[in-house]
Amino acid sequence: MKKRLHATWITCFISIFLSFVLFSKSYSQSLVFSTGKAKVEVGINIGPSFFLGDLGGHRGKGKRFIKDLNLPLTEIMVGGFIAVYPNEWLGIRAAAQYGKLQAADNVINTKGVDELWRKQRNLDFRTNIAEGYVAAEVFPLMFLNQYNEDYKPRLRPYGVVGVGIFHFNPQGSLTDSTGKKTWYYLRPLHTEGEGFPEYPNRKEYSLTQINFPMGVGLKYVISDRVNVSFEILLRKSLTDYIDDVSTNYIDPALFDKYLSPQNAIIARKISDKVIGIVTPSVTRYTPGTQRGNPRQNDSYFTTFLKIGVRLGPIFKNNYSRHVASRMRCPSRF
Repeated sequence: MKKRLHATWITCFISIFLSFVLFSKSYSQSLVFSTGKAKVEVGINIGPSFFLGDLGGHRGKGKRFIKDLNLPLTEIMVGGFIAVYPNEWLGIRAAAQYGKLQAADNVINTKGVDELWRKQRNLDFRTNIAEGYVAAEVFPLMFLNQYNEDYKPRLRPYGVVGVGIFHFNPQGSLTDSTGKKTWYYLRPLHTEGEGFPEYPNRKEYSLTQINFPMGVGLKYVISDRVNVSFEILLRKSLTDYIDDVSTNYIDPALFDKYLSPQNAIIARKISDKVIGIVTPSVTRYTPGTQRGNPRQNDSYFTTFLKIGVRLGPIFKNNYSRHVASRMRCPSRF
């Protein structure tokens, strides 16, 4: 099922990108990326990042997207981009970002029994994350008015869709009797038996994965040279292990069988940190008990403030610049 879903995402992206190219060839004079025809823009972006996966969440049952956020665990992501605009309604962007993600079960606001099961699970994670992607920007209002030379609004809504790659390395924590918290990398601990012969369907996950950025934004043109944008960008990933949680609890005896004595001790503790809230007598879950939801891959999103600067000459010569300053109509919003 997941393989079919992944193939569908890739097919959709390729289809959309080819549609952009065909539309541009049909309705524009040229798609040549050359000086004077294509605008080149570089910039930086910064904003909060949020994890969407098995851990944490909001009150009640687990929900989708922004309904499942834990604002106290907000992190920051920063990056830069370069974009080429062959026309006013289409841009091709290459970008790179670096930031952090985290989630924890113990921060959930209590409303009823639904979220208490996640609080009882008591797992957490954090990770640094680095990503790079290419994406198409589409400005629908500019497309609809592409033959209207007087249509030059300062505020321009747009959509983004693309494909990228990202690297992560999740850590989980253990707290000792004095309250000191220590973080451990989770992948070498095989907390759900990834790579163990007893679980042939649980392959050891890669720390570098494919994602699919998609989102919407508002671009405000301050001048012919400078613009600012506000953008919400979701990344759908092809892995359910950004937080190292996906399926069921395993027999802890397997840690002793396959890991070093030191890692086995850590894995035994960090894989199952249950605290008796709903079922006060429980000290450890029975192997096979649900630990995560394998039917939905992890994702994350950011809300970026972007500042872009156009490169190269704005006008062909000083005469064109003077005429433009004299003849420009009032800006419209």
